[in-house]
Amino acid sequence: MSSDETVVDRMTGAETVPGSKKPDPILVVDDVRRSFGGLTAVDVEHLEVQRGTITALIGPNGAGKSTLFNLLTGFDRVDQGTWSFQGKRISGRKGHQVARAGMVRTFQLTKALTRLTVLDNMLLGATGQTGERIGGAFLRPLWQAQERANTERALVLLERFKLIAKRDEMAGSLSGGQRKLLEMARALMTDPDMIMLDEPMAGVNPALVQSLLGHITSLRDEGKTVLFVEHDMDVIMGISDWIVVLAQGQIIAEGRPSDIRSNQQVIDAYLGSREEE
Repeated sequence: MSSDETVVDRMTGAETVPGSKKPDPILVVDDVRRSFGGLTAVDVEHLEVQRGTITALIGPNGAGKSTLFNLLTGFDRVDQGTWSFQGKRISGRKGHQVARAGMVRTFQLTKALTRLTVLDNMLLGATGQTGERIGGAFLRPLWQAQERANTERALVLLERFKLIAKRDEMAGSLSGGQRKLLEMARALMTDPDMIMLDEPMAGVNPALVQSLLGHITSLRDEGKTVLFVEHDMDVIMGISDWIVVLAQGQIIAEGRPSDIRSNQQVIDAYLGSREEE
């Protein structure tokens, strides 16, 4: 089945216009704005992300893609605007609160703790650990079983992401691509409903790109929602169910890959400039 055939199944009823309504949105964003001095970095009137899809957020450098990620996940503050996840308002929450709600993110520059082992990095992603609380830390029987379960889950994920052989190595010894895999695997320790990936292919050895693509599509196939920022147009057109295009902080177009390829406004603002590079 081609990418566009998959899209028809997942996006039936969605109009190819900026800010379009989706059949079953998991994330809804309204009037989100962020300025830095006199520069408006993000000015999104309305955005909906369809549940169970891979949605790409694209645009030229400086379009506001990573800033929008930071705002929605609690790593920056908005000047105005609200957004809801799973029907519940999460605007104004801090990063860890957004993650607990089921929406996690990775970063363009990976946040692996380089002086901890790969397995310890994974265990840090587990939530609700009794032993981390002062009262629970002295009650070993209460957290031993939980720690074993977290370790088992971490090992399963390391196996899935082909990092099991690195479990006892320092995270700082991993390649750039392996750190991307580790960050994605660690994000899954919370069993999120939605994963936001900020340039997952940036700096990755071409040999690992196909592996990362496979992991992203498998997340969708398991029922999770993926929203990602990427510049590689082959990647974007190959795995996306839906594409949202930002330019100067605003959504100028959205639609299926075939729609975006033929959208003259997108070609003028982004695709055309990339073809000239």
